[in-house]
Amino acid sequence: MAERTAVLVVGEALIDAVVKGGEITGEHVGGSPANVAFGVGALGHDVSLATWIGHDEHGDRILARCADAGVTVVPGSTGAERTSVAYASIDARGQATYRFDLTWDVPELGDTSEIGHVHTGSIAATIEPGGSQVVEVIRRLRAQATVSYDPNMRPSLMGSPDEVRARVEDLIALSDVVKASDEDIQWLYPGAFLPDVLRLWGELGAAVAVITRGGQGAVYVVRSATTAEVTTVPAKATTVIDTVGAGDSFMAGLVSGLLDAGYLGGPDARERLRAAGIDDLRPCVDRATATSGVTVGHAGAYAPTRAELGI
Repeated sequence: MAERTAVLVVGEALIDAVVKGGEITGEHVGGSPANVAFGVGALGHDVSLATWIGHDEHGDRILARCADAGVTVVPGSTGAERTSVAYASIDARGQATYRFDLTWDVPELGDTSEIGHVHTGSIAATIEPGGSQVVEVIRRLRAQATVSYDPNMRPSLMGSPDEVRARVEDLIALSDVVKASDEDIQWLYPGAFLPDVLRLWGELGAAVAVITRGGQGAVYVVRSATTAEVTTVPAKATTVIDTVGAGDSFMAGLVSGLLDAGYLGGPDARERLRAAGIDDLRPCVDRATATSGVTVGHAGAYAPTRAELGI
């Protein structure tokens, strides 16, 4: 494991509530950025979470999950009037429809001088009032830290692709590493060829861009000053119980692998990342597929440890 780098995750933590027959039948801690923080923490990295939750039962549950995962909550993150909840209503066919009760703002971050890498994405990076603040935080911190971003599109909250695309591309231009699912791409760029989207994101500024494709593995591109190399990697799951949190686990594994390899963690790491070739980064992407492969073998957004990955 390389020299420890302080990682900051900025984004939503919320409660996912399952509704059947009009009744809540289960609740668990969720939110894409929070899941990434839990995954990075489970893999032994120093990670803190800047989020927006309330002083209520749901907020206490999120704080307990952070403590269990070794994630430090940024002071001020408990300033919300209430903790956000995502309601998933399951019909007789097992199909889910979603309703969100969301509140989001960015807490004061205080001293960020030790932060070497920052991650953001999903709802928090898009909806207002907090979305614009997230962009400003990333813009400020990227002078000292590398940046990763997962758009993790939520169409029911984010409006139309035309409305959100500019924000997504603004954040890609500020990022060193971007990861999205093929479903995200299909919604954001209807009819686009996946490698073309990856190349576009490289042209915008990302050194590494990855698109996950579920059981079909992932496609990734590495962009240098002179070329853009694209290749695929297979999925590594042997048992699939559910896919909840798989994309967030992939992101956590990718960040972990890049941190360990010295490709994330500040301006010098950024230069190493931009000088790396596609074969140099393959072990990092392999860790991401391995991490998500373990996650889908468990119920819910499970965060694997290093021991489970054999690293």
